[in-house]
Amino acid sequence: MNRSLICILAFALGTAAAAAQSLDDLNIQIHGYATQGFLYTTQNNIFTTSSSNGSPAWTEAVLNVTSQPTPKLRIGVQGRYFLLGNLGNAITLDWAAADYKANDQFGIRFGKVKTPAGLLNEIQDIDPSYMWSLLPQSIYPLESRNSLLAHFGGVVYGTLKLGQKAGKLEYRGWGGERSIGSDDGYFVGERETGIVLPSGVSQVVSGAALHWRAPLPGLMIGASIGHTNKSSSSLVDTIAGFGTFNGMFVSSLVNQPQIFGRYEKDKLMVAGEYSRLESNGAFQVPGLFAQPYNIDYRDWYGMASYKLTGKLTAGLYDSQFFDRKAALGPARYQKDWAISGRYDFSQFVYAKAEQHFLDGTVINYDTALNPGGLKPSAKLTILKIGVSF
Repeated sequence: MNRSLICILAFALGTAAAAAQSLDDLNIQIHGYATQGFLYTTQNNIFTTSSSNGSPAWTEAVLNVTSQPTPKLRIGVQGRYFLLGNLGNAITLDWAAADYKANDQFGIRFGKVKTPAGLLNEIQDIDPSYMWSLLPQSIYPLESRNSLLAHFGGVVYGTLKLGQKAGKLEYRGWGGERSIGSDDGYFVGERETGIVLPSGVSQVVSGAALHWRAPLPGLMIGASIGHTNKSSSSLVDTIAGFGTFNGMFVSSLVNQPQIFGRYEKDKLMVAGEYSRLESNGAFQVPGLFAQPYNIDYRDWYGMASYKLTGKLTAGLYDSQFFDRKAALGPARYQKDWAISGRYDFSQFVYAKAEQHFLDGTVINYDTALNPGGLKPSAKLTILKIGVSF
């Protein structure tokens, strides 16, 4: 189904119920935030920025409008401006959906909806809600946040009570179409060699997730499985001195399991997640070349944070990414130790500071801004200021 039509239908269903309501009855709320980041690396430029010289090229602004015309129906839309080095500098649609919750056991969302995979995917667009400047890049890469956050289609969800001694089970199921933009960070390497996917990549996706809320207060253990059908997209390859050639990008079927858990007690939070993604495909121009790829990503992180005072929170995480199909060497992996702090000046203004110790070069780097080659390790310092309302 056409992606625009999905969003239009979602809003048509929502606004039909709202049409007979007065503005006072619609419970309209407007929220958002804006952040400005600064990046500095001891060596290697990261995220398509000139970070080795210090770079402020990380800006984000998010605005959402929601309405609840009836107790069971909520409709909303969120837009985002994003700039990260040579990526973004555009306004995009994060999500636009109608959400009908019949009861605790069953609800449905329809439109461009957040994909409820893994532990943190659904909060990627809510920077004020978490303490980290960067979420663990092994599973939640910043350069692909737009593509991973949401899909066009639907989500069903609900909570089942298992009894006083067994806790609760939350379920989610989803399906639809995911759009990976031509400017997604996933394709940075190809763009730098002259390969462009003018229409990006569209993929049919589906999946399910279970979250077990244990009888022990604060403990949640969960798992999700995401499925992506085979896909293909047209590409244009520009070769200096030879001209422009048309070809195809093809990708195999993908199943991505994720296992995760979180425990919160008083001022302490501990969480972790494991993911595996295996795929193959090719960038190809018939009669000219075929550039195959074959990947087997094994990714995980463990994190902990502690609220030291009412305004100051500290934390750390270890995030690791391995491509088991890649040749041995730094381009096969990335290990990232991060130490983080957040200070809330008020309910609306906050600051974050984060120090990363990076080993390996498989993600978040590009060749154009590192013409002398990548060093196997680097340190990344992040400062970020945010305002929310």
